[in-house]
Amino acid sequence: MSDLNPAQHEAVNTLSGPLLVLAGAGTGKTRVVTFRIAQLIKHGTRPERILAMTFTNKAANEMQERAAALLGKRRKQRPEISTFHSLCVRILRRHITLLGYPEKFAIYDRGDQEGVARGALRQIKVPGETLRPGDLLYLISRWKSSGVRPDQAATVAETDKEHLAAAAYRRYQRDLKLAGAVDFDDLLLLTEELYRRFPKTRREDAGRYDHILVDEYQDTNGPQYRIVKSLAMGHRNLCVVGDDDQAIYGWRGAEVAHILGFHKDWPDAKVIRLEENYRSTSEILTLANQLILCNQTRHDKALRPARHGGERPRILQFEDEEQEAQQVVADICTQLTRPEIEPRDVAILFRTNEQPRSFEMELRKAKLPYVLLGGMSFYDRKEVRDVLAYLKVLAFEMDEVSLLRIINRPPRGIGQSTVATLTEQALQRGVPLGQMVSEASTLAEVSDAARESIGRFVELVEEFTAKLVQPPLAAGVKELVERIGYREELTRIYPNEQDQESRWNSVEEVINAIASYERRAKRKATLPGFLADVALAEKDTEDDKESQLSRNAIALMTLHAAKGLEFPHVYLVGMEEGLLPHRRSIAGADEAIDEERRLCYVGVTRAQDRLTMSMALTRMKWGRKKETVPSRFLYEMTGQSDAPRAAARPRKSGKRRATR
Repeated sequence: MSDLNPAQHEAVNTLSGPLLVLAGAGTGKTRVVTFRIAQLIKHGTRPERILAMTFTNKAANEMQERAAALLGKRRKQRPEISTFHSLCVRILRRHITLLGYPEKFAIYDRGDQEGVARGALRQIKVPGETLRPGDLLYLISRWKSSGVRPDQAATVAETDKEHLAAAAYRRYQRDLKLAGAVDFDDLLLLTEELYRRFPKTRREDAGRYDHILVDEYQDTNGPQYRIVKSLAMGHRNLCVVGDDDQAIYGWRGAEVAHILGFHKDWPDAKVIRLEENYRSTSEILTLANQLILCNQTRHDKALRPARHGGERPRILQFEDEEQEAQQVVADICTQLTRPEIEPRDVAILFRTNEQPRSFEMELRKAKLPYVLLGGMSFYDRKEVRDVLAYLKVLAFEMDEVSLLRIINRPPRGIGQSTVATLTEQALQRGVPLGQMVSEASTLAEVSDAARESIGRFVELVEEFTAKLVQPPLAAGVKELVERIGYREELTRIYPNEQDQESRWNSVEEVINAIASYERRAKRKATLPGFLADVALAEKDTEDDKESQLSRNAIALMTLHAAKGLEFPHVYLVGMEEGLLPHRRSIAGADEAIDEERRLCYVGVTRAQDRLTMSMALTRMKWGRKKETVPSRFLYEMTGQSDAPRAAARPRKSGKRRATR
């Protein structure tokens, strides 16, 4: 306790009533939560009557381990510390029969869900090209995260596809229940429904606990918020810990309004601000404070450095994204010559999944170890593999794997039975599948319609094989992508416009990679040469973030994936309008820009010792250079913005803390 600062000490020793702990980045949030649990027990609360909730198993396990270390091994009873979903499973195991489900219900995984979704679509006679099972599951998950039930979906549906999905949602949920099963989103939704319909059950469950603590409160969605409120409304001993300035998951259903409006639900709530930052130098925090003050609605607070001085953050401009990648990697190479710096001390953070391609290439050239977090490698993405499969078929006629991947992608009337026939005939005759495809018109086993479709496909392959024998390759591949209607295919497969745009941007990035290769190779540029470059750039990554970070390697990750992490050296790249803030937010409401600003703030506050921000003056779009505009956040951080600055509370002393 003697190591706690005054604000931490106050939070740990406030042991009753509603409490909001505004815990800024690097202020010792987890320590406060675990010390508070220990202090509650020390003052007579039985451990099993304390419930603490968080969002990931890793966070729950860490909190449990820290609490156990403080309490000692002799104590048998432990506080209940878990994720929201784990808690809801336990609740539903006790009470789900009240909702008409069997006591031993199944929790369906994604594969199981797709089977139920497919059946629901068949029941309402919706063809696959109109609404796919994946589309339906995306919309159902979005509705459930917002607390929208099957009988309500039709009232919130806007497009024709959403109205079809609403009809299928009712059948999907009915079929789940008939199977005695729930999906992942149901764990929250059914728990909320249980407490709403059966107040006695809610009171019984609430009576199991005397204190409730919620970590990362800014990330709660509607059902989670209402479950917490239901459990705490009796004893009112609710402590929530979070930071509205780090609320970056609005796209996942999280509502920053829950932490901003905490005092409306609990008017007598005590508010404690943890503002002393133990992570970053004062130079870094000056920029972070200056930036976040520009947000329209927030709790008034500012990070204060426990570490004074430090190197002034740098803002670098480069001619284009290739030079940005080259110079950032060159700077990393220089830093790594210092004996005290390891590759694991360095992170490159970016806004979109298309950005790391050029950095991956440069890191491989420099033979530096790296790991890509927050998503798969650029070259592992489905849409990238689709385009590359077309190029491999054009470059290597023996590549049967690539041919099988794209022969009916996008759909062109060459069904699975036709492909099976062609494959079988190729095996019988001992010839490559590509040859059999070319000779499909001679096969009696293939229908007339399929022969026509195969003929058009063969003509397409022959045309572009000839066209891409020599430069310009980028223009030829762009024409190929347009000819096959790949953008329309992405629109068909993915209902979410953001998902469509992100995947289309990845296709665009392939074209940019080809254009970059052509500039480097000049007259020697060939399609097989480009594909060889790509093969060298591909890198396998592990799924688990923790195991990835255990490697002594430079971390490449999205800003979303970086939340909760810290690195001595951070490179925040692509600081341009349209990237950060993302172009979707620029055309939207102020709230969208606010979330982008919080995302930038998260990136800045990942840096412990050294922060470098960079931008490209031009960036490739479909193989051509386009001028960029510096991110507004660069101006705001350096005090050159006149953006309105408002706080959620009347006190406005936070401004003075941000001045230099």
